[in-house]
Amino acid sequence: MENTTSHRQPEEPTCLQDLSKPLIDHAEGQLFLNEAFKIIVEEVLCNGTDVNHKVCEWKEPNDLAQLLDLALREVGEPQHQVLQRVKDVAKYSVKTSHPRFFNQQYGGVDYHALAGRFLSEALNTNLFTYEVAPVFVLMEAEVLKGLRQLVGWAEGDGLFCPGGSTSNMYAMNLARYQMFPDVKSRGLWNLPRLTVFTSSQSHYSVQKGAAFLGIGTDNVIVVKVDDGGRMIAEDLDEKIKLSKSEGAVPFLVSCTSGSTVQGAFDPLDRIADVCEKHNLWMHVDAAWGGSVLVSKQHRHLMKGVERANSVAWNPHKMLVAGLQCSILLLRDTTNLLKRCHSASATYLFQQDKFYDTNLDIGDKSVQCSRKVDCLKLWLMWKAVGTLGLAERVDRAFLHVRYLLEQMEKREGFHLLWKPDFVNVCFWFIPPSMRGKEENADDWEKLAKVAPIIKERMVKSGTMMVGYQPLGDKVNFFRVVVFSPLVTQKDVDFFLDEIERLGNDL
Repeated sequence: MENTTSHRQPEEPTCLQDLSKPLIDHAEGQLFLNEAFKIIVEEVLCNGTDVNHKVCEWKEPNDLAQLLDLALREVGEPQHQVLQRVKDVAKYSVKTSHPRFFNQQYGGVDYHALAGRFLSEALNTNLFTYEVAPVFVLMEAEVLKGLRQLVGWAEGDGLFCPGGSTSNMYAMNLARYQMFPDVKSRGLWNLPRLTVFTSSQSHYSVQKGAAFLGIGTDNVIVVKVDDGGRMIAEDLDEKIKLSKSEGAVPFLVSCTSGSTVQGAFDPLDRIADVCEKHNLWMHVDAAWGGSVLVSKQHRHLMKGVERANSVAWNPHKMLVAGLQCSILLLRDTTNLLKRCHSASATYLFQQDKFYDTNLDIGDKSVQCSRKVDCLKLWLMWKAVGTLGLAERVDRAFLHVRYLLEQMEKREGFHLLWKPDFVNVCFWFIPPSMRGKEENADDWEKLAKVAPIIKERMVKSGTMMVGYQPLGDKVNFFRVVVFSPLVTQKDVDFFLDEIERLGNDL
């Protein structure tokens, strides 16, 4: 009997498609896109930057989920209904470009950078080989070169990364690989106990990186800071010596230029002396503060940065390049990035291509798919120049000076410390609590003020600003003023609104 199993014909599809036409109708799609862009421009870029409109439309989670109708179904919706979805998403999202969004270390909008973001999304390019991303391979190299020159390096390497946390983790991995290159092939089993050193005010990504890379959070040694939140180099030196005496192997010091809360800048020159003394990799997390390097007036805050081995910098923050735009810069000229991360996949990185295969940069990254993040920064930089970028930084410092002057004229605003940067940290003390900050009960009451004011402002939608405790200091506000859309009128409104929302507490 003939065995027909191996010759069985494939079943006919239940619904035949006309393969002579594309599945997506270009005319219909472009019409939808035009209408969607009208909504985006109106709701996000017009209303979302207008002080006469709200920063946010607060809804409770269950109500919001119901309004958005988030459930996914088998059958698609008509175009007019999908356009309504676009409008709803825009309406109920926080308007981070609004001049009164002071909540995070990103915000505002640069329209040149935004055009770059639209263009990179439309092109849908994967930045790993020259053959598929010729424009952006060359562009990324040029942008990295320009940033390295601002650091003070004539040569080096670098990579655009998906966020500052990833940049910091890259630095940690590179530092370990440089000291123990066998870790790439042999793993952790034959390594000694390794230790990382960072300040108590550093970003939490140092802890996460140590956990992610198998170093362990217990091996992140916390260095003391002074009253301004800056790492104390002498304590760093002592802790490195202690770690060595306990049999560990120190390999990385992670400094901070622009800490998240206080905006502190570690003394890089003094830390570099310690790193050179102990032959340790020096990394500078300048995700927040790195943009002072474009300003002749304020770059002194990062004096000594050129002595570092690596720098993390997020132009999507103070320079307003738009999320995400995060960079790791390296002083290394030995192709360390590629040696550490390459897997030499022959289906991508063939060595017999018809062009210079050094232009295939994808093997430097732990990612395969990597978005084009250089275009928005390049287009913005081309439009305003380095001087225009410096003007943004200098203007932010002027806004902070004005804010501090106005706070001094008003009762109830208590500055925690004089800022070095654009982070202004303060308590608002309501009239009923003034002069009563001496005992524990009053501090406990004061700790509740910022959360209540924050709830009121979010639910009214007038503005957004963050708060947090720090050490023994109860909840306080941290306002960051840097958006190029902010004016003195917005700063005055900020102070007035804090008073309006908190005076009855």
